[in-house]
Amino acid sequence: MVTTGLRPRRSTVLRLLVVALALAGTLLCGLGGAAPASAHAALTGSTPAQGSVADRAPEQVTLTFSEGVAMGDDSIRVLDPQGKRVDEKKLRNLSSDRLVKYGAGLPSGLRDGTYTVAWQAVSADSHPVSGAFTFSVGAPSKTTAPVPQQEAGGGLVGGLYGVARYLAYAGFVLLAGGAAFVVACRPAAALVRSVQRLVVYGWALLTGTTVVMLLLRTPYTGSGDLADVFDLGGLQQVLITKPGAALVSRLLLLAAAALFVAVLFGAYARAYETGVAGEGDESDAAGAAGAAGAAGAAGEGDESDAAGAAGAAGASREGDEAGGSDDADERGASDAVAEQARRRKDLTFGLGFGGVIVATGLAATWAMAEHASTGLQPAVAMPVDVLHLLAVAAWLGGLAALVVSLYWGPPVERAAVRRFSRIAFGSVVVLVATGLYQSWRQVGTWRALTDTSYGQLLLIKVALVVVLVGIAWLSRRWTGRLAEVPETDVPATEVSAAEVSAAGLRAAGKAETDGEKDAEAAEKAAVGAAVTAATSTTAAPAPAPAPRSGSAPETAPETTPDPTRAAQLARQQAAVRTARTKRQRDADPERLGLRRSVLAEASVAVILLVVTTVLTATEPARTEAAVKATSGGQSAEAGRPQTLTVPFDTGGPDGKGTARIGLSPGRSGSANALKLRITDPSGKPMDVPEVKVSFTEKSKKLGPLSVTTRHTGKGQWRASGVQLPVPGQWRLSLVVRTSDIDQVTEIKNVKIGS
Repeated sequence: MVTTGLRPRRSTVLRLLVVALALAGTLLCGLGGAAPASAHAALTGSTPAQGSVADRAPEQVTLTFSEGVAMGDDSIRVLDPQGKRVDEKKLRNLSSDRLVKYGAGLPSGLRDGTYTVAWQAVSADSHPVSGAFTFSVGAPSKTTAPVPQQEAGGGLVGGLYGVARYLAYAGFVLLAGGAAFVVACRPAAALVRSVQRLVVYGWALLTGTTVVMLLLRTPYTGSGDLADVFDLGGLQQVLITKPGAALVSRLLLLAAAALFVAVLFGAYARAYETGVAGEGDESDAAGAAGAAGAAGAAGEGDESDAAGAAGAAGASREGDEAGGSDDADERGASDAVAEQARRRKDLTFGLGFGGVIVATGLAATWAMAEHASTGLQPAVAMPVDVLHLLAVAAWLGGLAALVVSLYWGPPVERAAVRRFSRIAFGSVVVLVATGLYQSWRQVGTWRALTDTSYGQLLLIKVALVVVLVGIAWLSRRWTGRLAEVPETDVPATEVSAAEVSAAGLRAAGKAETDGEKDAEAAEKAAVGAAVTAATSTTAAPAPAPAPRSGSAPETAPETTPDPTRAAQLARQQAAVRTARTKRQRDADPERLGLRRSVLAEASVAVILLVVTTVLTATEPARTEAAVKATSGGQSAEAGRPQTLTVPFDTGGPDGKGTARIGLSPGRSGSANALKLRITDPSGKPMDVPEVKVSFTEKSKKLGPLSVTTRHTGKGQWRASGVQLPVPGQWRLSLVVRTSDIDQVTEIKNVKIGS
């Protein structure tokens, strides 16, 4: 059996892994930092609108969302100018089949002033969303209502939750993919300590992060205070939500996965080890039978002439009995080997079937609470998402198992590498098919690939997948070359005295050139070589002549092994094995190329997993496009109504006052409505002989664009059809004249969206 896998070049391995982890950390911090702003359910409308001024108090405040959300009685709070909550503290569900709408009732008799609406919800794909806006009754006023400065899902809690999400994905990949590699590609890996650690660490990582995410759900979707992880009441509320149920289901499935791992590295590993040993024992039994026959023939040749006839007859009978006993032993050994093979086959089938069920269930806990569970075609999207996750685990998790096998395990069989190569190719085909469907479902248009954050991240992910497939193609080429390598491996345990002696001489020669520091090592190597040579010479002494008839056999004197010499021999044999490994590595460029390409695949896979995690926390492009369409082509961040308060003093009698200007909807390319209200220092409406309003955009050399206002009442002016051609930072100029000679010009900046 031709195998591959040598001692690790730790410096190269560590350098590649450090680079991969550094890039992953950069992506996780740089991309994940914007995650709170990437809400999946977006606010598409409200009544009253942001910044609007109503003549009388509304009966309720309503919010409209782009997709389903979960809200409670405290999800919508309406605060008066002093910061006191004035709503009825009872959520109204106003949703219909195609409309997601919630509201909060308001009492009658609200005073004039500016009111603040603060809202918070959990979108259908488990991500928290929040926001705040103001509206005014009668006229705007100063407000001291506290507005949350931190968006839902942000801050320290949001960062911890994001890291836990990434580690949960990594744990699932290592657990499912590593176990699949053992069962489907290389059963011998069940005995490899590095592979065992990989799968067990994956299980522990997924279990730990699931518990952490369950505890963080309360502050993540609520207050944002890390101390709320100990809020048992909040935890009870989390358990009845869809994300909480998914996390609890994942923990139950992980209990079954623990049993699976125990059988995989327990009974299955012992069955494989016993089966291999049984096959070896069967061969040894056949060899022993042949040796017995040869011994019988030799015995017959050594008999004396005096006892010729009787001795020959006795020898013949003993030979027949021995032959019958050997046949029985041989049949028993064959039956035992067949029984072990059947047991291994049954265990393989059971582990394969059970493993697929558990892995599918674990993948479904993401599908039932993430993007696939909401939006377009959820009944199709959820199974597709499960297939996508399973393909990722089979490819990347198997790749991780292959890496640790090549670098920190015994030699890997060529057949195992080729089996994994075929599984990886199938996984890539599944990933392409499911990825195309998911991209169409979440993006919708080609333009959205470049105009939205989700589309840009998706392009980065596709580029990383292309790089990964390219490196995998190189690995397949190295695997194909391995098939042509002749079988020349020698078991590492077969170390001859000549090799040990030669290794000792080489070590001594190298030590002389390295200096005095290595002289002691050369001396130890030479001593070890001498001890080994002596041991190998005396280990198999020539057989002593047979004692004469009637004489007692001589008893060999007992010798006590020298611990010092035994330790020297062990060290020297380890040095020989290391030297042989290095010799094989340097003389086998195919296997060296395979190890390097597989390690490069694993490094790119780490970065790909980070981008995938950030992508799941980003608002889908189709949702963003729907929000823009609902809001007249603008994003949720741009083009909001503007309200300005401009104090003035013309310097003459009754020259002091305050002008309040409202501009709605506050975006370029459309007709804006302007409202102007002037009050005296006591807050009462005040008329003035003349007011002028104009807009200037200095950076683009536009303006001043004058606005024609009409007087609609005492202290009130209006203008309609105000056109501002481009978005940006405009300068509003207000001219107020209170007498023939008293006049002042005030300047304010106003941001106009697209």
